Amino acid sequence: MKRRIEVVPYDPGWPERFRREAEQLRTVFGSQVVAIHHVGSTAIPGIKAKPIIDILVVVEDLDQVDRRNAEMAARGYIPKGSFGIPKRRFFIKGTETERTHHVHVFGLAHPAIRRHLAFRDYLRAHPGRARAYSRLKEELARKFRHDIEGYMAGKDAFIKNIETEAQAWKDRRKADKT
Repeated sequence: MKRRIEVVPYDPGWPERFRREAEQLRTVFGSQVVAIHHVGSTAIPGIKAKPIIDILVVVEDLDQVDRRNAEMAARGYIPKGSFGIPKRRFFIKGTETERTHHVHVFGLAHPAIRRHLAFRDYLRAHPGRARAYSRLKEELARKFRHDIEGYMAGKDAFIKNIETEAQAWKDRRKADKT
């Protein structure tokens, strides 16, 4: 069975589902946890999203994460290794076709951390850009109902543009504070 791409209206319960899962992840990864962040579209109030909670976990030592695979599996997660992104560990909760959570684990200095947080914060602060992203995802979900690669490729240019805007916005905000 192919994975169905479904984009749904914002659910105000998503932040609570993130919080509950973050507590579980703190238990699994213990003292390795530096921070746990709600990222992705479910972390941006008001926009449509695939109903999958994306969680970014920052750890002290990424090598320690693999030792927790059995515990993650016992909590319903499928360990996927780096899954195409060097120095990341990726887990999906649920099945390959029916997922509820994605967990992205990075070591402290990984540049993806800054990129994910800047993207989220920028769209939270710029509702017009967030709505444009929401509309694009809705259109792509209709067009690529069972084609995750097509869906992701359709978002790529928009995401890269937002990431550039977001980083410039973060840098300006940081400069204004100094």
